[in-house]
Amino acid sequence: MSVIKSEDDIQSMREAGAVANTVLREVAAFVEPGRMTRELDEFAAERIALYGCKSAFLGYRNYPCNICISVNEEVVHGIAGDRRLLFGDVVSLDVGVRYGGFVGDNALTVAVGGCGVEEQSLLDVTEQSLLAGISKAVDGNRVCDISRAVQECVEHNGMAVVREFVGHGVGRAVHEEPQIPNFYEGGKSPRLKAGMTLAIEPMVNLGSPLVEVLADRWTVVTRDGRRSAHFEHTVLVTENEPEILTCPENMPSALKARLLN
Repeated sequence: MSVIKSEDDIQSMREAGAVANTVLREVAAFVEPGRMTRELDEFAAERIALYGCKSAFLGYRNYPCNICISVNEEVVHGIAGDRRLLFGDVVSLDVGVRYGGFVGDNALTVAVGGCGVEEQSLLDVTEQSLLAGISKAVDGNRVCDISRAVQECVEHNGMAVVREFVGHGVGRAVHEEPQIPNFYEGGKSPRLKAGMTLAIEPMVNLGSPLVEVLADRWTVVTRDGRRSAHFEHTVLVTENEPEILTCPENMPSALKARLLN
């Protein structure tokens, strides 16, 4: 069953989302050629601790890192290590934090120093598809309205949606109902209701939609070796415009004051 959040729950999720987005943007700014992915994870751990949070991913189903870092052909769930970033790489950063009893979950993909036209188009289309999906997160719509909007945006631009991994509800737990595919294959899907909080997260490939999981049992890669991108926000379903909860403007005032002192 999908969890409908109370007003107090929603405010707590705004705060968790603000911290998650702040950490995500800080790690993205830390990305540069020559850095190892392990350094990015260590930096993220420092920032998460600074904000009085815990990683929502570290230890979850035995995941070994603080954030997910996926480079080039890696789609999601990449594990930090000694891989050095090169100019022109694309890096997907997925940050989830626990703050005030709730989870904020968000992701984006950045170019390392710069990238080619094809890669930039991949990043742009993936982010556009996220915004298209978010626009459908309105009371009375169905999950499939989100799915269809994402898929149409991606495929209109000649790219492919990953099908094995999907978005999901989020709240006190990292994963709640409902599941939110980024594609639509017909049939009914759950009705959206005001108060639902969703992690909408398109994963888009330049080539084939097919993926596989590496021997580490976590890292998902494109089967054809071409590049992939991942964008995500935590979103509140409302009766009017959806609200993006992973928004830095929601940072708790007490936390802002502590950080300034």
